[in-house]
Amino acid sequence: MSYQAPIKDMLFVLNELAGLEDIAALPGFEDAQPETVQAVIEESARFNQEVVAPLNVTGDREPSSWRDGAVTTTPGFAAAFRQFVEGGWQGVPHAVDLGGQGLPKVVATPCIEMLNAANLSFALCPLLTDGAIEALMTAGSDTQKALYVPRLISGEWTGTMNLTEPQAGSDLALVRTRAEPQGDGSYKVFGTKIFITYGEHDMAENIVHLVLARTPGAPEGVKGISLFIVPKFLVHEDGSLGARNDVQCVSIEHKLGIKASPTAVLQYGDHGGATGYLIGEENRGLEYMFIMMNSARFAVGVQGIGVADRAYQHAVAYAKERVQSRPVDGSAKQAVAIIHHPDVKRMLSTMRAYTEASRALAYVAASHADRAHASADAAERAQHNAIYEYLVPIHKGWSTEMSIEVASLGVQIHGGMGFIEETGAAQYYRDARILTIYEGTTAIQANDLVGRKTVRDGGAIAKGVLAAVAETERALAARAEAADAGPVFETMRKHLAAGRQGLADVVDFVVAHAKSDPNAVFAGSVPYLKLSGIVLGGWVMARAMLAADAKRAEDPVFHATKIATASFYASHILSQAPGIAASIVETVGGDAWLAQDVEAY
Repeated sequence: MSYQAPIKDMLFVLNELAGLEDIAALPGFEDAQPETVQAVIEESARFNQEVVAPLNVTGDREPSSWRDGAVTTTPGFAAAFRQFVEGGWQGVPHAVDLGGQGLPKVVATPCIEMLNAANLSFALCPLLTDGAIEALMTAGSDTQKALYVPRLISGEWTGTMNLTEPQAGSDLALVRTRAEPQGDGSYKVFGTKIFITYGEHDMAENIVHLVLARTPGAPEGVKGISLFIVPKFLVHEDGSLGARNDVQCVSIEHKLGIKASPTAVLQYGDHGGATGYLIGEENRGLEYMFIMMNSARFAVGVQGIGVADRAYQHAVAYAKERVQSRPVDGSAKQAVAIIHHPDVKRMLSTMRAYTEASRALAYVAASHADRAHASADAAERAQHNAIYEYLVPIHKGWSTEMSIEVASLGVQIHGGMGFIEETGAAQYYRDARILTIYEGTTAIQANDLVGRKTVRDGGAIAKGVLAAVAETERALAARAEAADAGPVFETMRKHLAAGRQGLADVVDFVVAHAKSDPNAVFAGSVPYLKLSGIVLGGWVMARAMLAADAKRAEDPVFHATKIATASFYASHILSQAPGIAASIVETVGGDAWLAQDVEAY
């Protein structure tokens, strides 16, 4: 089944919810006018539909392979990547003077979504390169920026993130890779890094590894980690490539999904030491790496949206052609396409509602990042940055968990054929399964939401966002009073109000008990994240409902469908919020399971 980018919904969200017009008025984003943005999105859709999407199944069946330290990517990937970089797609959100297009993050986000919907494995290479660019632009020296960033943006080189080691996992305090100063400003790096996405491949002439390592005498734990540039090929001052560096790919992983993406084990320094260059100051590596990590976490959330949309499209196409069983209401005497059956409609509506809500929340988050970057007022920049930082773990955790549920429903709609690889539904399920794990598991996102994003400021940003939700409730109440409103606006208002109150109660609970009963609070951290996603997803869907209602006459079918999807979200998804809230706040003093001895398991 071919991929069709949801251009109309993307443009609706950009214009009606993410405030594209306001973003285009910010300094540096003047080119982001509606006509230009629409042209960019339409061309991105064409490229991904015609060039990248056809390689998705190929990559699953003919994954990247390793031999004698070299990785050969899936047939067609290298040629597609050349077209990708020649089209300027790596540079969409990056500065014009460095070779980018200088467009805001909110415009780059739908382009990233389409790339991931078309081919998740392929999209991982640009994702890591974007993160490397972000880290170098923030912490790199002027020389490092000039030498590496333009070539990463152009796609001549790609970037990686090297954190994890065999003994470390997500606990980076256990990192053992070492970097020894050489007296000429360079370091010799020794160690093993695992799970390195596109750590070796044949799609670009050089790979720029950003590597966490310890210098001699560095403090123990995370405070003693530094960040280094370690290129696959050494780079001369003029940007030309020199000798092969002492970094080798000793294997690639055999995975459940994203099989075309080579996940490498990299060995540094087996032949005298890999030459590396310090980024910023010693012992601040984790701080710098989190710049790259935060960029990647947002992008992984968008991956969840992309694979969910692709799974939904696949399921809809199958449901329209698969004939089985007579309708339960007796409206036909013969078997009909399964899309006519109520439970199939429920599953498809769930898939669509989750996908559209997470898309809207992601684009709204991206718009806050753009305002944080370009607003003239420093206080405004700080406020928007705080909101964006608050939304990132929610977006990453909720959108990726959502993608697994959506892909699973896609398999279910296919019935027994969904369990058969030839139909293609299973690939989305397998591919999506990694998204809740890498760049920080859902629990890590949830712990971040609790600690850094809620407790640290006493819930101030969370409560500010909830105040905006309350404003939307008032708009829904006003619309519900109109004679032509029907029940949908009041239904949405009712469930949104209950969800907001439940989330507010949880924020108060987290702030009140984080120190006195941390086990109770962190036992509910993932449900808190899920609740946040559901309620804020309901908020953006409520706003979408109001916007679609106001513009109903311009495109009656599209806007009526948007209202129906928002109504479904309210009744079937947002309605879950009070129960989730109760499961969190009732943990203190009430749940025996938390006090059980581990031997009970």
